[in-house]
Amino acid sequence: MTNQESKELLKKYIDGNCNQEEIAWIESWYNDAADNGTAPSHQEIEKAYAAVSANLPKPTRIAGRRFRLSIAASILLCMSVAVYFLLRQAPPTPKNNITVVKQNDWKPGSNKAILTLGNGQHITLTGTSNGKIAQQGNIVINKTAEGQLVYSGADQGSADVLYNTTATPRGGEYHLTLTDGTNVWLNAASSITYPTAFTGNDRTVQITGEVYFEVAHNQQKPFKVITRGQTVEVLGTHFNINAYEDESAIKTTLYEGAVKVSKDAQTALLKPGEQAIDNTRGSAIRVTNDFNSEEVIAWKNGRFYFDYTDVNMVLRQIGRWYDVDIIYEGKIPDKRLSGSFSRYINASKALSILEYAGINFKIEGRKIIVK
Repeated sequence: MTNQESKELLKKYIDGNCNQEEIAWIESWYNDAADNGTAPSHQEIEKAYAAVSANLPKPTRIAGRRFRLSIAASILLCMSVAVYFLLRQAPPTPKNNITVVKQNDWKPGSNKAILTLGNGQHITLTGTSNGKIAQQGNIVINKTAEGQLVYSGADQGSADVLYNTTATPRGGEYHLTLTDGTNVWLNAASSITYPTAFTGNDRTVQITGEVYFEVAHNQQKPFKVITRGQTVEVLGTHFNINAYEDESAIKTTLYEGAVKVSKDAQTALLKPGEQAIDNTRGSAIRVTNDFNSEEVIAWKNGRFYFDYTDVNMVLRQIGRWYDVDIIYEGKIPDKRLSGSFSRYINASKALSILEYAGINFKIEGRKIIVK
């Protein structure tokens, strides 16, 4: 790549005009350099930036993607420093694995779930007609034109409380509204079990997988979420819980209001912009604000978003969303990826981004075998 080609590519990146493959290429390049210790010093960065700035028009907007220096973990909001690498190294060579995927391209996940009623009846929500789909006592269950499940009806304080479960498969997502007005979004391979009416002194639900809540405020009835031995208690707030069994920790992220996270004798109080991390191995619940809040709920907003994210975590997300198995041959790649793209693209496009990031894999059936 010539100097001029490097500058033109960089200009496209700064202006936000790169395609996903070019984005992945540039960003993985920088991350590789940071990982292997070849990233430049702060002084070299300033020198490279000055040299590039003299030859490029001032950017009108910043791409908004973060890059960390290997030692100081500083964040760069301008990719101008990428020229430093573009002039010194050769780009990674694609392995052309994507042609195998394109022969039988996997579709992205979609709005689908199974509703299990208190009497054991199963209702497949995908393809079910809109309108009333069931009634339990005074509670009516409707499916909207947007595919949302809505519970409504008078709470008569019946002692015979029925519990429903809404569960998404791998490659599914769903949005439902409980009888108290609480909105719930389920990510792929997730579930929520809840009463059709909240008749007691609190509003308790149980979840698996990853769920985002917008809890209706009720001072008299705290809202409680139970998952993997952990309880999150709120009155009315917006928060996300990632509690997949194959993740090393339960992460509760607060966006609005206040929550209390409890497990055994431990408790942690969260303020907006904080995250509780429970590694499930008996150590204390840790509270941090050192995380990317946009990355946490990108799934709810229809995007993959990676901010220097471990490649193993990236592949787990892709596996759940496209309903494919991830198998490793040998050592798991020690790479971190940055970038963002739609969740609603076919697998071939998503995997092409990994390929350009230097991930070596092959496709067999519905398996991604990472070498």
